[in-house]
Amino acid sequence: MQSPKVVGFVGLGQMGGPMAANIAKSGMPMIVYDKAGTKERAPKDAAIAGSLAEVIAGADTVFLSVPDGPVSISIVKEIAAMNDRRARLIVDLSTIGPAAAEEAGGIVEGCQIVYADAPVSGGQSGAIAGTITIMFSGPDDAVAANMDVLKSFSKNVFHVGTKPGQGQSVKILNNYLSATAMAATSEAVLYGLSQGIDMKTILDVVNVSTGMNTASLDKFPKRVLTETFDAGFKTKLLAKDVKLFLENAKGAKTPSQMATVLSSIWQGYAKENPEGDFTLVYKYIRDKT
Repeated sequence: MQSPKVVGFVGLGQMGGPMAANIAKSGMPMIVYDKAGTKERAPKDAAIAGSLAEVIAGADTVFLSVPDGPVSISIVKEIAAMNDRRARLIVDLSTIGPAAAEEAGGIVEGCQIVYADAPVSGGQSGAIAGTITIMFSGPDDAVAANMDVLKSFSKNVFHVGTKPGQGQSVKILNNYLSATAMAATSEAVLYGLSQGIDMKTILDVVNVSTGMNTASLDKFPKRVLTETFDAGFKTKLLAKDVKLFLENAKGAKTPSQMATVLSSIWQGYAKENPEGDFTLVYKYIRDKT
């Protein structure tokens, strides 16, 4: 597979917009489209398409960054039905779950298009800084041909497999661990506060001890202790990811006892505040008891 001469990008939301901006900053020719309003979200110097069809006709590799599986599937179906296609590779950066990725890969079979499952992790701040992690699952030549593009917005590119769904599997287990850390750290900190210990002191001790985790290192010092609650990831999205992990663990017949409890916590909070920042689960857990 040849390296892309023109990069397409579909979906310019909280994560997609910054990733697309970093690709554009690298100087690669780029065409973008977002159903929610392309002109207002488009990176500087990127060509603006008026439709998905324009992106598919004008780009060699097309990146998708959309909210969930149904949206990804609908876009992939639309692409497969198009006659005027320059694009030969779809790289889906969305978190949609293994089953949806497998379905998307099946849709483009026989269409002379390769679908690569490549979810990302690192939050909005990582997308802006160009330091996110990519879990790429697709043919060897696809990841090799697009490595320069991938490195323009990612510090860590992992080729985790060759089949659609494998990247999703790594992503949902990662987000399950992240959600576990956030919920468990909330309970631990609340216990410490009940004993009259300052939150900063608790975090200082934990972060040089065996309880250290992503929430204690990053989310609590920067988002909870400061009361900014601005990690940039919606509660409903993390609740979706935890549910995906639980469903897939059950399907694989692997242990899921902790995931069952954790999913109930996140689903409960998502019903109350779906659009809120996921770090606000600290207040939900605090006020629920």
